[in-house]
Amino acid sequence: MANDPLDLDALRRLYAGTGGADIHDPHFRDVAGLQFKNGDKRRWPFAQPSTLLDAPYIAGGLTRETLDALDVALIGVPMDLGVTNRPGARYGPRAVRAVDRIGPYEHALRIAPMNHLNVADVGDVPMQSRYDLSLCHADIEECYAMIGATKAIPLSVGGDHSITGSIMKGLAAARGPMGMVHFDAHCDTGGIYEGSKFHHGAPFREAVLAGVLDPRRCIQIGIRGGAEYLWEFSYASGMTVIHAEECARVGMDAVVAKARETVGTGPTYVTFDIDGLDPVYAPGTGTPEVGGLSTREALTLLRGLAGIDIIGGDVVEVAPEYDPTTLTAQAAAQMLFQLLCLVQLRA
Repeated sequence: MANDPLDLDALRRLYAGTGGADIHDPHFRDVAGLQFKNGDKRRWPFAQPSTLLDAPYIAGGLTRETLDALDVALIGVPMDLGVTNRPGARYGPRAVRAVDRIGPYEHALRIAPMNHLNVADVGDVPMQSRYDLSLCHADIEECYAMIGATKAIPLSVGGDHSITGSIMKGLAAARGPMGMVHFDAHCDTGGIYEGSKFHHGAPFREAVLAGVLDPRRCIQIGIRGGAEYLWEFSYASGMTVIHAEECARVGMDAVVAKARETVGTGPTYVTFDIDGLDPVYAPGTGTPEVGGLSTREALTLLRGLAGIDIIGGDVVEVAPEYDPTTLTAQAAAQMLFQLLCLVQLRA
């Protein structure tokens, strides 16, 4: 079918001599209205101190009073004492903060979450020791127990994946047991290794056994690699495991449908290990596994979760030492932004 004839005179009347902030579509105009503060001038993404998602920074923001005034608290958890392979995820929050520009608009969901939610970067979880893994986890759990008793929904950046189990334990103190949507190459339901239950291969076994994670409402997406023999607990406890190969075979719509069926309408935590992505898209991580999700597939899956009752989420395992082009940090920041969109769209 041929395009309608071009009405050049009409286009000139609307756009000739106008500025970049002169937008006529009502939806786009609403989004732009909070981005342009002075004519066509916007905030420079490369100016001012870097924060998670360019959100306002609140120094000392991890207090009940501050969190009760927020819809979403963006939090760094720079701890990687629980890694089993390459270290460096302690620098993940710093790397994600350094990403210049993510958002403000999500074109597929047609929302600009910063325009509707009160969001701030409240800094990093304070921990007493950079050397003591179990003490770090005690500090994380205590911090998120405090957060869970406030209005704010925490979206966190790790750090290695061991942090998520203690985040869940802390949140559950106030918000009760939860389901989970888990993107990863690994199920992370292993047992005690070399005397520690806090390594990044075990957080979800620990969370289930602690009674804070309901395995019947857990789905693990993108699983692959040579560690499959370690994940018996996922199957024994009733978690739904979807391997990367199955994602490709059945398609993203089917995976989304299964995820939504699994978590249902109850409170749900969404955790995104960046190694869920193929190393082509995310080389900067401690335990890369080939054959993973593409960034486009990950975005489709996260968008498909719109409307679930998300009570928290995280992006973990960004290790910038192995990320020379910042590609991994860019992907992580985008996934964090998608979690923010889910908060706006939660039921």
